[in-house]
Amino acid sequence: MRKGISMKNNITIIGLQWGDEGKGKLTDFHSEKADAVVRFQGGNNAGHTVIIGEKVYKFNLMPSGILQGKLAVIGNGVVLNVSRLTEEINALKGDFDISPKNLLISEGTSLIIPGVHPEMDAIQERANSKTAVGTTGRGIGPIYMDKVGRFAIKAGDLLELESLPGKVEKLLFLHNAIRRGVNEKEIKAQDIINYLNECAQFLVPYIGNVSQKLYEIKKAGGQIIFEGAQGSMLDIDHGSFPMVTSSNTIAAQVSIGAGVPLSEIGFVLGIVKAYTTRVGNGFFPTELTDETGEYLRKSGAEFGVTTGRPRRCGWIDTAVVARTVYLSGANGLAITKLDVLDGLPELKVCTGYEINNQKVPFLFNAKNEYMEKAIPVYTTLPGWQTSTKGIKNIKGLPTNARKYLDFIEKQVNSPIISVSTGPERLEIIEIAKPVL
Repeated sequence: MRKGISMKNNITIIGLQWGDEGKGKLTDFHSEKADAVVRFQGGNNAGHTVIIGEKVYKFNLMPSGILQGKLAVIGNGVVLNVSRLTEEINALKGDFDISPKNLLISEGTSLIIPGVHPEMDAIQERANSKTAVGTTGRGIGPIYMDKVGRFAIKAGDLLELESLPGKVEKLLFLHNAIRRGVNEKEIKAQDIINYLNECAQFLVPYIGNVSQKLYEIKKAGGQIIFEGAQGSMLDIDHGSFPMVTSSNTIAAQVSIGAGVPLSEIGFVLGIVKAYTTRVGNGFFPTELTDETGEYLRKSGAEFGVTTGRPRRCGWIDTAVVARTVYLSGANGLAITKLDVLDGLPELKVCTGYEINNQKVPFLFNAKNEYMEKAIPVYTTLPGWQTSTKGIKNIKGLPTNARKYLDFIEKQVNSPIISVSTGPERLEIIEIAKPVL
């Protein structure tokens, strides 16, 4: 290998279901030997939790690797609520020193503006009440619309404050036109300019060229962790459209959202919950609305980090996971929350569907209207009904737990390299290293 080219494997961590798979914990776990951790899409609609002893850290924007003292990077593919980031930094004070030395924000990051984007989010949900997505209300969709429309305010714009009036006027042209149409009060440009000037005082020291920094880390032989948000089934192009998020959530987005070549994605680690959860509206073939679903919700503490909403719960769907393994080219899987299933006498695994009287073993068409017709086809496996919490060796798992994992592995065509047996940082069985 040529001198100066990294010999370490980068790792891309992707959720393979509808989000909430446990990406924050796995990012923290694998960040110990990394040099930087990068968020490359999404915004403060994502919630990642890391538990260290008695302390619980909850992030919406800060890359989870900050807890390992690594360089935290917010890429251009992220949409940034500055107020929320400030709250997260303040919450870390006392335990961690967050300075421009260990936090870098891309010049190309689009800014969510209070009074503009969250309000537009609410307007859109009200206007489509019968087909509402069930968003977090954080303004994620509207800011991505502004980005694609080429009039979003970028973090780099705060480096040139004299240019703000013209850019704000362009931003508000469409927003105020829509607000007039639904009898909402128009937004004053000066209010937005004042807010952005306040943001600049805080944000400017952290703003820089992310692509260049990651290139320098690569040349020095360093390792980078790319931390995904949401899940693959919420991808704007490949998820359960239109009940999806507003960004691309599969592994290919790393290149666009962080400014690195595709060759730097490295080992793609797909995170899969041992069952399935979903927040918001949209199809969910294996959803359980009975006592078992409630058991999963309570035992797994299935309430949204960002909104506190109870999550919809159901059996694991290997037809979904096989599809998302394929979409991101997942090299290995991390199964989380296996211990939540400890008390169940039997478990069901969805291996495909019947749709319009046809068997569908592998899911290509994830359009919501199509999948609402899906009837899941199940294989029933025996439970183990004994505690797996805190087990650190795969041989220490009950026989039926190992059989359950083996069955999933065969169905989705990707090896399981780790299993989480509890919520804390080190409650993980590491079967293999994420190395290509």
